[in-house]
Order: sequence, then C-alpha cells, then structure tokens
Amino acid sequence: MQLPIAKTGQNYLNLLTQMANRHGVIAGATGTGKTVTLQSIAEKLSDAGVPVFLADVKGDLTGIAKPGGGNAKVEERLKELGESASYQSYPVTFWDVFGQKGHPVRATVSDMGPLLLGRLLNLSEIQEGVLSAVFQIADDQGLLLLDLDDLSTALTYVGQHAKEFRLKYGNISSTTIGAIQRGIVSLKQQGGESLFGEPALNIFDFMQLSGGRGMINIMASDTLMERPKTYATFLLWLLSELYENLPEVGELEKPKLVFFFDEAHLLFDEAPSILVEKVEQVVRLIRSKGVGVFFVTQNPIDIPDKVLAQMGNRVQHALRSYTPRDQKAIKAMSETFRENKSFSVEEAITDLKVGEALVSFLDEKGAPSMVQRAFVLPPKSQIGTLSDSELSSFIKSSLQYGRYEKTVNRESAHEILMKRFKDEQLAISEQSLAKSKAKEPQNQALKMGGDLVEAMAKSAVRSVGYSLGRQILRGVLGSILGGKK
Repeated sequence: MQLPIAKTGQNYLNLLTQMANRHGVIAGATGTGKTVTLQSIAEKLSDAGVPVFLADVKGDLTGIAKPGGGNAKVEERLKELGESASYQSYPVTFWDVFGQKGHPVRATVSDMGPLLLGRLLNLSEIQEGVLSAVFQIADDQGLLLLDLDDLSTALTYVGQHAKEFRLKYGNISSTTIGAIQRGIVSLKQQGGESLFGEPALNIFDFMQLSGGRGMINIMASDTLMERPKTYATFLLWLLSELYENLPEVGELEKPKLVFFFDEAHLLFDEAPSILVEKVEQVVRLIRSKGVGVFFVTQNPIDIPDKVLAQMGNRVQHALRSYTPRDQKAIKAMSETFRENKSFSVEEAITDLKVGEALVSFLDEKGAPSMVQRAFVLPPKSQIGTLSDSELSSFIKSSLQYGRYEKTVNRESAHEILMKRFKDEQLAISEQSLAKSKAKEPQNQALKMGGDLVEAMAKSAVRSVGYSLGRQILRGVLGSILGGKK
C-alpha cells in the first residue's frame, strides 16, 4: 500500500507500508517542520490500519484527536500543492507516566532490569554489577521487585547478608549499596516513583484498531523531558518490551506498530557502549516482529552509524550551517542519499523552506529511491493542542480508562523482607533474653561476693585509717570489677 507523504510538482512521494518496518529517520533543525511531518506520517499510517506510538515532547500533538481547519498556513500550503482540504480527526489514546495528561504508564523494576535501571540511577560499572547481583538474588529467592520500595528494601537485605552471598554472587560492599540507595532517593525526589509499580503497561494495548484505523498512542512527555535521561531510558524500555513480547512474523504487508522516538539523540548521550549495542540489536531485530521505528532528531550525526544505517526511509528538513560541526553533519548527510543529478543535496539542505524536505523512501525491492526535494503534505487533523477540558473528556471516554488509573500493591520484596527483618529481630531478642536469664544466678553470686568484700574493705578502712584503706578498697574492687590499681 502506498501512503502519500510529500509532493514535488505533480508527483507524490509514497511510503510503502510493507517497507515501513525497515525504519526511518525524520531530521532537521528546530522550527523546520519535523513535528508536522511526524503528525502527517502518523495519520497516513493510521488510515492504513497501522497503530502508532509517539512521544509528545512539546505538548503540541494532542490536536490529532480533532479535525483540522482554520489554519491559514495550512490552507496556503494546500493551495500551493494543488490539494483540497479534507480535515478529519483520528483515534487517539493518551498516556502519561505521571497520570495527569493520560492513562498512567508504569513498568515494574524487574521488567526494567539492571542495565536500564543502572542508567536511570547514574551508576558506575561496578555499581551496576552489584545491582545485577541484587536482581539475581531476588530472582533466586522468589522476591518480586515491582517498585522502588521493593528495590530499596532488597538492597538493605543484601547489604546486611553480604558475607553470606559473597561466594556465590561476588563481593558486595556496603559503600556500593549506599551509593545505589542514594541514587534511588534522588530518583524519588525527581518523581521517579511514578515510573514503577502495578498495574504495569500491557504493551499490546498500544496495538489497537478503531473503525479499521490504527490507534495513535500519544505519550505526554513534556514533563518527562525535564529529565532527558529518564525520558530516553523509559522509551527504550517500551521499545525493548515490544521486542521481547512480540512473536516473529517475518515480512508483512504492513507493520503491527510504528514507534516514533522523538529527541532520539538523548538515547545515546553519555550512554555506555553496552547500552548502545543493545539499542543497535533491538533496532536490527525488531523489524522481524512487525515493528517499524522512526527516529526523530535535530542532527542525524547524533545517532551512531550502525543504527542510522538501518534507517531506510528518510525525511531530511533543513539544517543550519553555523559551526564546523554543522558543516560536517551536512556533508555526512548529503552522502547518505541516493544522488539526484538535478540538484546538489549538500546545498539544498541549508536552503529548504519550512515544511520542505529532502525525501527518500524505500522502493518495492527495499532499495532507497532517488532523493527528491518536496513539500510534506499537511496533516488533516488539528495542528496544536487540545484544551484541558477536551483532553480530559478524551481520556475519560477511552477504552483504557480505569485499567491503569488505580495502583495495585500486592505482596512483593518489600513486604516479604520486612517480615523477615521483624522475625530476625524477634529471634535476636529471644536469644538475648535467654542468655540474660541464664546469667542471673551467676550475677547474684557475684553481687553477694561483692557485698561481703565491700564490708570487709570498710572495716579495714576504719582499722588502719583513711589513706591506707582507700588503697585496699580500690585494689580489692578493682580485681573483681576490672578497675585499675
């Protein structure tokens, strides 16, 4: 199926649904039209019956739920392109980690895993190794790690029993445990508790249809973006969940889901090599699960080459040429397109108008088409935001409403270990009481002996005088009570 995304002259540039899971990239400087392009592609996929997930990092994509119209710039662009206006709304489900602008999105600590959680907590390699050991101990002992309280309590438990675990799981220092605990406190202070708990997201809830059209899942991310590393890590978890839970399907006529990863460069900022390798693996293999991934970013060179090389469908908006780094990016990007001899790609990248882009989609054989300079077709839905009351109405009318709004706190590591701690303290108290009772006769005898000696000492004081008696008193009592002579 052909999805018209852009137009040059009288020719449409089409994204093929059977090639949409070969991934893509939407790039360009701020204000060049990336968000509108994202919205337009999401609409076309929905029309084709393909569900979509996208993160709304600026808070300006909620308008997809309403028909467009009344936008002078859109009207002008449609006239330029010779297109008629046919505005419509799209089926949307709204999500929000914090549960304010959509249904809550949560993960369990166990599902997130030590690698991603280590990045959230800013752990070193050694600290992450200890965290992995804690996860393994929890698994071996049947301790569910659902929220941050579970993790914190498990860390305390492992720290207290570090000697017992050392031979099997390696050295676990109290210093490292303390550092991880401080990371958890910091994450909580930033609102990180909202990320974890139950009910955890069922990833299949993203893959719904409404009236034959794909559901567009919008996750409010403007607040989450205040903590860029948390935003990027959480989206990577969502992508990993899709990879781990979906079956292999091979080549399909259209994807099961297309996942738009906005501000994708944040995923790789200061990321350890092992995490970058995981991203590369997920992107490479997830296409066989019927999932397409589009990275949306300002500068394509912020994405590692091995990942960028897997992005077959490309929409490149204008880049600025202010610095040597910008010039390097422009040259690098121009060399990745299949050449069009009618214009210079390197020169065009800096000359594109708002909404105009260099476009190259994969053809039926999976080969990149020759790059074209074209205008992206405007969205049919509203460009901009819904009002608070409109957003609230859409959320409450959603089929997902009520499934995630109320948290569940079942017995997990925190509750089990707190009971163990209490039992251990009770056992220690009982042992201490038993020892105390066993020593009572001995203590009584010592007391009686002490009283007799003290009486003899006092008699000696009266007999030989104060000075000499003081020396004898200190000496005799010292020998019994451990004092100094």
